[in-house]
This record gives sequence, structure tokens and C-alpha cells, in this order.
Amino acid sequence: MTSRIRHLATLALALVAAAGLLWSSPAHAADTCDVAGIKVLVKDQSGPKKVPVEGVIAVVKDEAGAEVGRGTTDAKGVALICVPTKSTFTIEIDQASLKPGMALAGESTATVTESSFTTATKTMSFFTGVAERSGDGYWSLLVKAIVNGIRLGMVIAICSVGLSLIFGTTGLTNFAHGELVTFGGLVAHLLSVTWGVPFLLSAVLTIGLGGMLGLGLNSGVWGPLRKKGIGLISQMVVSVGLSIILVNLYLMRFGGTTKRYQAYNDQVAMEWGPIQITPRDLTTTIISLIVLVALALVLQKSRLGKATRAVSDNAELASSTGIDSEKIIRVVWFLGGSLAALGGIIRGLDEGVKADMGGQLLFLMFAGITLGGLGSAYGALVGGFVVGLFVEVSTMGIPAFPSIPFLTWIKDGVPTELKTVPALAALILILLLRPQGILGRKERVG
Repeated sequence: MTSRIRHLATLALALVAAAGLLWSSPAHAADTCDVAGIKVLVKDQSGPKKVPVEGVIAVVKDEAGAEVGRGTTDAKGVALICVPTKSTFTIEIDQASLKPGMALAGESTATVTESSFTTATKTMSFFTGVAERSGDGYWSLLVKAIVNGIRLGMVIAICSVGLSLIFGTTGLTNFAHGELVTFGGLVAHLLSVTWGVPFLLSAVLTIGLGGMLGLGLNSGVWGPLRKKGIGLISQMVVSVGLSIILVNLYLMRFGGTTKRYQAYNDQVAMEWGPIQITPRDLTTTIISLIVLVALALVLQKSRLGKATRAVSDNAELASSTGIDSEKIIRVVWFLGGSLAALGGIIRGLDEGVKADMGGQLLFLMFAGITLGGLGSAYGALVGGFVVGLFVEVSTMGIPAFPSIPFLTWIKDGVPTELKTVPALAALILILLLRPQGILGRKERVG
């Protein structure tokens, strides 16, 4: 009875903390409007990179032509103009406020309607200058795809390590793991954008809260189910239901639109030959690499890491040698929740955050841990990295491949909207040809 109370108390603490963050009234930020707003973005596209244009005056008028408000773009090329309601407005750029020699590439006016306000703030972009035509050849684009694939692979690896360790230590195939990723992205957005907490502090707090949520779910849901002897198939079904519940809770609180972090936006990319990467993306890539290397060293060298690997290999044998398997499982859940939250933050910086962002990565995570070897932490690192690289490079195709009916996608590349399909097809092939994965071991059946 005491153990059950402790489990429920841990879950309640984690859920109360999460609910308090997700449902409490947001603090009013200086860069938001009380009812609705129009964010005007002005950039110059005449150079190799789009550069924000400062000092441009934008005027918002209603349907009768009366001025509702005006603003001047800041160093980021942004001017936020608050409006009294979501309605139809016309945005006009004062061309006299442009810098000498600058001219708008298109019309100086634009119209927004009430239905276009999918969120409280509507963003309208204007450009000056004539965009340069891209002269990138196949090999240059391939290098860029490889760089993007490396970055995606690191995110998948970070998110999937916890999923793999949870499977290795408990046997659970957790379909709700993607929602831990979403939790990280959304909570970091809530703290940094809505509440105005510095982004780096928000990230640290979110990672800790993600670990607490993972620990709470284990103590309140999965731990009691294991003690009652509930089968793994039933536990997997519970994880599917939990995933659906969490996604709908996220939708209730945040809506279905994609939200962007305000930190580190509008950066100018650095160039090394065909490689173009912003300081933000380079920093997150380095952080991801450091985390993955540190995690591998901890699993390989530390006492805790050796105990974790022992429980993953054989929980009963590990317990017989004096290892507290339940303690290791709790550590794994905390670690899995923290890493998932970190992956959600990094992914959110790249693609924005929304209620189903973790679900979109879930099957790529499964593909990664299956490729690397189910239950193997090292396999998740390797498999996730390979899957991310494969997803991005698959859009390039092989120009030298002959034109064969039904195989033109090999020559031309996979459409961008279908680029995850080859990774999932590879998952099926792996299960057919090498079920144990790259770093997994064959097991005798029967």
C-alpha cells in the first residue's frame, strides 16, 4: 500500500507541474497584442541571403480606408501592429521610408481577411530587390541534404535512445514516447515566448520537467501495471491510448497551428563552400553531438551505465547479481523523458512546434531503434543517425539511374512530402532480412 501511494504521489506531482504550466494564465508579453495583431516582415533579397530591413514604416487601414495603426520595422525587419479585432485590413508599405536605392519587389499593399487570422497574430512579408537565381548543382544540393540529414539524424537519435532503453529494460513498446517530445517543444515555447523566460533557462527547465513527466508516468502507470503482471501487449495498447489523450490535451491548450520560437530567428547563414548553416543550427548540432557522445560514454564507462546495460540485456540476471532493476528503470524513464524534451526543443527550433510534432517523429524513431537493434542504446544512436540521413538524402535521387517504369523515384528522388516513406520501407526490409538490427544479437527461438 505504501509503495502504491508513493507511485501515485510521484505521478500526481509530475502531472500537476505539467498541468500548471500548460493551463495557467500566461503572462502578458511586451511583443504581443491583447486581441489581435499584424506582424509585418520586410527583408531584402537582392543578395545571397535575405537580410532584414530596418526603419520601414507599415500602415494598417480598415475596410473604410481609415488608419488603424502603424509601426516601424526593427533590426529584425519586424513591425508588430495591434488591431482591435480580427477583420479585413489593408497593409501599406511607406516606400519613402525605404533606404536609398531600395525598391519593393512586388506590390506595396497587401490585404488580410478575418479567416486568415488562424492565430492571434497574422504575419505579412514584403521583400525588396530581385532574388538571385540559385546556381546550385546536384553535388552542391547533395551536400546540403547530407548536412540536413545529419542534423535530423541527431534529433532522432536523441529522442529514440530513451525509447530503446525503455524497451530494453521493461519490454514496453511505448507509442506515447512521441508525446514526450511534443511536451518538450510546447513547454519551452510556453515558457520562452508566452511567459518571457530567457530561452536557455526555459530549455533547462523544460528538460528537467520532461524527465519528471517520464518518471511520473512510470510511477503512476507503467510501474503498477508491471507489478500486476499486465502483459506487454496490453501495456502497448495503454500507451496508444495515452498518446491519444496527450495529443488531444495539447490541441486543447495550444491549438493545431505551428508556433515558432522567437529566440535566434532571422539569422544570416554562414557559408563553407556549398554548406550553409545558421549559427543557431550549428550550435544545436554541436550540442546534439556532445549529448550523444556523453551519453555513449556514460553507458560505457559509468557504474550506472553498466547497470543499465545489464538490466537491458537480462533484467532477472541483473537482479540476481544485486542490481536494483526497478531503480534502473526509474532512471531510464527520467533519462528518456529528458532526452525526448531536448529533442523536442531542438526540433522546434528547426520546424516550429505543434501538437503532433512528436507523433510525426515516432515511426522514424522506431525505424532507428529497429535498424540499430531493439533495446540497444548504441543501436538507437547509430540507427537514428542513419535514418535521419536517409530521409533527407532520399529526396535527391540518382541522376545516372536508368529510366525504368515504376522506379523513376530512384532517378528523380522522392517528393519532399513523402521523404519519410523510404525510411519506413527500410524498416520493413530490416525486419525481414535482419530482425536483430545492426548492433542487435540473434536470439534462439523455441
